[in-house]
Amino acid sequence: MHYLIKNDLKFLFAGVLCSLLCCCATSSQHSYDFTKEFEFTTGIEGPAVDKEGSLFAVNFKEEGTIGKVNKDGEGVVYATLPKGSIGNGIRFDYEGHMYIADYAGHKIYQIKKNTRVPVVWAQDSLMNQPNDLAISPSGVVYLSDPDWKNNTGNIWMIGADRIPVRLEQNMGTTNGIEVSPNGKQLYVNESVQRTIWQYDIQPNGRLKNKTLLTSFKDYGLDGMRCDVKGNLYITRYDKGTVVILSPGGTVLEEIKLQGKKPSNITFGGVDGKSCFVTMADRGCIEAFTSLYSGNYYSKIHK
Repeated sequence: MHYLIKNDLKFLFAGVLCSLLCCCATSSQHSYDFTKEFEFTTGIEGPAVDKEGSLFAVNFKEEGTIGKVNKDGEGVVYATLPKGSIGNGIRFDYEGHMYIADYAGHKIYQIKKNTRVPVVWAQDSLMNQPNDLAISPSGVVYLSDPDWKNNTGNIWMIGADRIPVRLEQNMGTTNGIEVSPNGKQLYVNESVQRTIWQYDIQPNGRLKNKTLLTSFKDYGLDGMRCDVKGNLYITRYDKGTVVILSPGGTVLEEIKLQGKKPSNITFGGVDGKSCFVTMADRGCIEAFTSLYSGNYYSKIHK
């Protein structure tokens, strides 16, 4: 039995399956191509799905663009960032507005719902390279901010006042970032150091009780997302897999991808169980099916 098998036996033998899940580290399931190779540049990143179910990712055809992909895997340029800006992470808030981390221009852009015009939403000259975003149920935006040259990084939060607040600095190369389904924990990984940290989120949005969730001995870590059960899906850069961890850090499953450089992941599809993975070495999006729907996807589609 594997973590992603979907049949009635999982209901009949829940106890047996639970034991098997904890010791299962690899999967026979492989991904498939959702878009054609190299329709995106090698800078493909930031997959995100809006309220209507449309899939977006940065750098479609050329750097500085945002691509929109339909259910058949066909893409078009949806928006273009101002000259000198290149997008990385994308997220949608609960009202349907899009946020884009601009690693080249050290800004966060917002594209309001039903528009295609990127407007500077927040910026700070102390930011290294805004990378990935996560949004809490209260609307606070969390931002990873690596300095790849020095293998260090920061974490920022941005509230309704749109003023960036640096929560932690001089970490490892902060990259993937995600909020737990209950909004009480923040997860941040460090790519070069191959560690995943867990924080408690306080009522004011600030962080406390930093603890090590888990670490890996090899290969990099990149983007990550939670499903509705709180399991973390983490892209393993250079290994060509997505590893699935329980909320306690136990490896539940590892999905084999066709490429080797997955940069990020999101949930979508009709039921929110389609996992879309951006592949830097192939300039495309691969996909596979999960057992549970994505946490954020489920919240914006309520």
